[in-house]
Amino acid sequence: MTQPVWVPSRERVADANLTRFMRDVGEKYGVPVADYASVYQFSIDRPSDFWRAVWDFTGIIGERGNRVLENPERMPGARFFPDARLNFAENLLRRRDSQPAILYRDESGRRRTLTWGELHRAVVSFAGGLLNAGVGPGDRVAGFVPNLPESIIGALGSAAIGAVWSSCSPDFGAQGVLDRFGQIEPKVLVSADAYDYAGKRHDCLIRLQEIARSMPSLRRVVVVPHVDSQPAIASLDRAVLWDEFVNSGLGHDVRFERFPFDHPLFILFSSGTTGVPKCIVHGAGGTLIQHLKEHQLHCDIRAGDRVFYFTSCGWMMWNWLVSALASEATLVLWDGSPMHPDARALFDLADDTQATLFGTSAKFIDSIAKARCEPAASHSLDSIRTIVSTGSPLVAESFDFVYSKIKQDVHLASVSGGTDIVACFVGGNPTGPVWRGEIQARLLGMAVEVFDEAGHSIRQRKGELVCTRPFPSMPVGFWNDPDGRRYHAAYFERYPGVWHHGDYVELTEHDGIVIYGRSDAVLNPGGVRIGTAEIYRQVEQVPEVLEGLVIGQQWNGDERIVLFVRLKEGTTLTPGLQERIREEIRRNATPRHVPARIVAVRDIPRTKSGKIVELAVREVVHGRPVKNLEALANPEALEQYRDRPELEL
Repeated sequence: MTQPVWVPSRERVADANLTRFMRDVGEKYGVPVADYASVYQFSIDRPSDFWRAVWDFTGIIGERGNRVLENPERMPGARFFPDARLNFAENLLRRRDSQPAILYRDESGRRRTLTWGELHRAVVSFAGGLLNAGVGPGDRVAGFVPNLPESIIGALGSAAIGAVWSSCSPDFGAQGVLDRFGQIEPKVLVSADAYDYAGKRHDCLIRLQEIARSMPSLRRVVVVPHVDSQPAIASLDRAVLWDEFVNSGLGHDVRFERFPFDHPLFILFSSGTTGVPKCIVHGAGGTLIQHLKEHQLHCDIRAGDRVFYFTSCGWMMWNWLVSALASEATLVLWDGSPMHPDARALFDLADDTQATLFGTSAKFIDSIAKARCEPAASHSLDSIRTIVSTGSPLVAESFDFVYSKIKQDVHLASVSGGTDIVACFVGGNPTGPVWRGEIQARLLGMAVEVFDEAGHSIRQRKGELVCTRPFPSMPVGFWNDPDGRRYHAAYFERYPGVWHHGDYVELTEHDGIVIYGRSDAVLNPGGVRIGTAEIYRQVEQVPEVLEGLVIGQQWNGDERIVLFVRLKEGTTLTPGLQERIREEIRRNATPRHVPARIVAVRDIPRTKSGKIVELAVREVVHGRPVKNLEALANPEALEQYRDRPELEL
């Protein structure tokens, strides 16, 4: 019988926030919740009691009201805490002392520390600057920003006065920014003058001029002097430097007005690889309570911890990271490439800042394994208690790598959710075992099931990830979707009254989850559904292969599997290497998983947040247009996939 790859010690279980929460629930509600399975069932069967308990346990600041869940049978249509009033920024700035709230580092060696008191003063001053610019509740503030302290100040300053923050990373082209911010018409736009990535400097001001000219809604463009202490902004209409804007707000008395639970907080954008990005509006209360639950109960974050996640401001994990301030944890920010100057960069950061939670992507873990990096041999990493991975499925071999080459005694929490919910459906359980290749658990309060094509709930078989009951971080709605039709079509058309997330998954014998890829990228040769992650897992075990991308190609009235591979430098895709790749897949998966064609490429196209884009490649291979190239980090890579002679055979 297989054994888990990690089991928490008795001391760790006893000391966990989740253990205290279960004890509180048992005492208050008189229910036996001795283990995760029982507290999970409580959270699904008694949602009002559960979410009330989360509010109280995490100490949310605000008026809760007596009602917790209105219209629980409606999905969409349910409302959580309909009488509550709170301010998101007030909850994140509950400390005002001289301890560090933010530790910032970047690849060029810049180092900054903001104390809780400094952060609070900066947020209040920025909020005052917004008021001076005529920004009020419901107005939008946008950030075209690197992962800087100013980005967090901008988000919290907006929340402080009830404005709505939306950000994207500065590697977007002007059209990509306009595709997003042009829809929501911000009054203020924040941008850095430039940023560094992988040893190269990238100017933002030229693109900023084009963006500002094309957005008549803007009243101010606020430029952060990140690289140059005196950036040239004279030719930039309505522009002001950061310090001038913040100092203009010093006289305002910002009181953190409390707004309804569903008051808009963030606008996040879908990837936009199949059209103009959807503008997904998230509420302050739902975002806050979900993140507090995930941080404190599922990641065991507590006051004084130091939380790091490698992310850009265009990925929902940035919003997730920022919320750790509400648990009185210090944020560790990194701006730049995770592999610069080499694969040890983020582990240097972890030791330097004494990070307790180390968050990254499955791709990063695979990359450092390919680079033969062994952090356990070169770094202390004593402070790290939890490693969180998301962005794509974490394959079984990456679990092995983490425990053998990074740290033996660590809670490895593979998590999955999305921009759609600004949170997770499945993730970690710090009191339970970690099984190789599995996400540990369905998260508390999330009624996650796996449905077959007919909408029947299944276990230990592959199907669609769904959520059958409402949860607080369901979007408030989509921007410019007054009747909710686009919102309903996105999640509720396939299984009426049930959230359909679009992941192809399996619920395991351990009540964990294995994700096989996105449903819309699932392969279907001969009518057999195959998740792309099942093939990636095998392909990436071949030493010569850095990464792969797989699609289904329409062929002779059926579909055949085509595998594209990016090889190590100096390696050629010989017939012998092709056969070894096929044999690896055949031996460890099934003959049906074996690709009909294997094609070498120099690059794999991906989104700005690093996710590979099978759908865009599929469109190119079939001679169809890709609707939104601006959503891609490297759109030029797609040309390698067009009119390949290997795919005409």
